[in-house]
Amino acid sequence: MKATDLHKLNIAIVGAGYGGAAAAKALSLLGATVNVYEQASQVREVGAGIGLRPSTMDRFRQWGSFDAISAVSSPSDTFEILTADNNPIMEEAWPGINDFEVETKTHLIHRGDFIDALLSVLPEGMVHLGHKLTGIEDKGATSVLTFANGTVVEADLVIGADGIKSVVRKALFGDNQPVFSGEHAYRAVISMDEAGDMINDDNLRMYIGRGTKVYLLPLRHRNQLSFDITALCPDSTWAPEVSKEQLLATVAGFDARIVKMAQNLDMDTVSIRAVYDINPVEKWHTDSVVIMGDAAHAMLHHQGQGANSAIMDAGALADALVEADSVKAALALFQATRKPVTDELQRISRSGWSEDELNEVFPGQKPASQSKVQV
Repeated sequence: MKATDLHKLNIAIVGAGYGGAAAAKALSLLGATVNVYEQASQVREVGAGIGLRPSTMDRFRQWGSFDAISAVSSPSDTFEILTADNNPIMEEAWPGINDFEVETKTHLIHRGDFIDALLSVLPEGMVHLGHKLTGIEDKGATSVLTFANGTVVEADLVIGADGIKSVVRKALFGDNQPVFSGEHAYRAVISMDEAGDMINDDNLRMYIGRGTKVYLLPLRHRNQLSFDITALCPDSTWAPEVSKEQLLATVAGFDARIVKMAQNLDMDTVSIRAVYDINPVEKWHTDSVVIMGDAAHAMLHHQGQGANSAIMDAGALADALVEADSVKAALALFQATRKPVTDELQRISRSGWSEDELNEVFPGQKPASQSKVQV
């Protein structure tokens, strides 16, 4: 689209999470008028770490946001996989994004710091909190949003970045309900001192035992460690109650230092969630509405690509608006560019457990997300 057309574009983004905030930054740089509507009264994230891949960090460099992200993250050179008792299985360097290796490190960051950094680079007044979407009317060239507080907004482009339970997706693109993966995620941030000699660099490590994966993700800039456990479990309650004894049972047989870290956890500080994704959504857009991030392709966290995919969506959407000659054409180009990538990531992420591990926890059956490992 021509610069003059982009400057006339009025964009409404539903959701101020990773994807929504990144899209707001990328699209505002094109000269469009952008407003973000978030249902929560404040934007916050659970206390855990994630890794921002080289391609993601390069997008932040393009948008002038690299320094804000880098200041609250720790660069990692490699990712290592080990057995439960600390024997190496493999170690790989993070892939560079191109032959010139503009960015080769994955930046490890606390989720809360990440969302704060994303929002900090947006113009004041762009994000509107306390706006819970209750309805959307697609009028073709524009769409109208209605919020629970009585606000009504009409925009040339509406972006649904409203997560796995997306209201925009349900209204316009199909009622793809969250699918239980058959696993729980237990996430906590602890002092680096509590990790002892298990952490001697800034690299991500994953320890694999029967039905359990333990991630140790250093947050060196905080002198903290993101201590994450993913365990097979048949309880599909969205926010299950889990005792210290139950958590310890998931790491039985792991390196004694990991067991000790689990023993020392204050359960009140542990985020406990059942893990869900969605089945692939056939179409992501109309002529003036598009979904992105978890709203379009929520995936399991085995590949560590959920947040990265949302950021890459934001970049691809901005690129498409520049390249195409209309909003309608741009949304079609965006889906054609991103959906094959995220379909494959969803498929791979569902392949996280062996047949023996599944049978041990789900004898004679499989959780819904594992019944067909395909998209």
